[in-house]
Amino acid sequence: MEGNQGRFGLKSRKMRLRVIFLDDSEQIFEVEQRLLGIDFHNQVCGHLKLLEKEYFGLEFRHHSGSYVWLEPLKPLVKQLKSKSYNIDQPLRFIVKFFPPDPGQLQKSLTRYLFTLQIKQDLSNGSLTCNDNSAALLVSHILQSELGDYNEELDVQHLESKQYVPNQEYLDHKIIHFHKRHRGQTAEESDVQLLEVARKLDMYGIRPHAAHDGEGLRLSLAVTHMGVLVFQGNTKINTFSWAKIRKLSFKRKHFLIKLHGDRDMVEFTMASRDVCKAFWRICVEYHAFFRLAEEPQATHRSIFDL
Repeated sequence: MEGNQGRFGLKSRKMRLRVIFLDDSEQIFEVEQRLLGIDFHNQVCGHLKLLEKEYFGLEFRHHSGSYVWLEPLKPLVKQLKSKSYNIDQPLRFIVKFFPPDPGQLQKSLTRYLFTLQIKQDLSNGSLTCNDNSAALLVSHILQSELGDYNEELDVQHLESKQYVPNQEYLDHKIIHFHKRHRGQTAEESDVQLLEVARKLDMYGIRPHAAHDGEGLRLSLAVTHMGVLVFQGNTKINTFSWAKIRKLSFKRKHFLIKLHGDRDMVEFTMASRDVCKAFWRICVEYHAFFRLAEEPQATHRSIFDL
């Protein structure tokens, strides 16, 4: 077999993949089409010299239109489908798992990437909060980026950069808080930003649209504590991992079986693909935050296809 032939006699082919990072920089990676998702993830983390890589993932737009995570154990070509192997479809390198206490992050680079994620979520409106919290978050960002309060610099910066929706109504509050951070280093400001953010209801929340049995529009999200139900930006229910007996999906129906309950709690999502994608991230969150805490001998899977 010739040197350029693969395991099954197929000519080895390359894929060109564009990755967008949290600081909006981009990088093109040329990789083998049969490379597994986890190996590509490791390559991307190596580019950043990132050690705490387990908190991050690569997200891309599925052909169904929704965003999904790159699966670790599938070849790239099976996930990023195209008529051509020169795929110009961008992947976004973002935070996938949000720990309840970002103080457990060991490396300054990891904390910095988390602050970039918080800034991104704050600016696009997905990290909603009250005006005081929003102003406090932005004041820590200013301290990190500009240093100590300077009236002229602060005003210019707030006029040129939009950190939060309706920022023009918060300028006075932001400046008031920024004055109080004098002497705080950029790294200390990053830590304070994460400390404020982690206490917010919408910290780490990526909502997935759903309806309940009565047709009420809701959204589901998964966190370190379990599956959450939101109506708008208000959390109306929490199904903790300890309460959940089984999670499964059937076509476009997401099913939650609770300990001691005969009935299933059922939610309807847009399609089977969307439902499966949410079920999969629940599996991954449970594994990330719960399995390490539980004795293997007593663990029973709570997930069914």
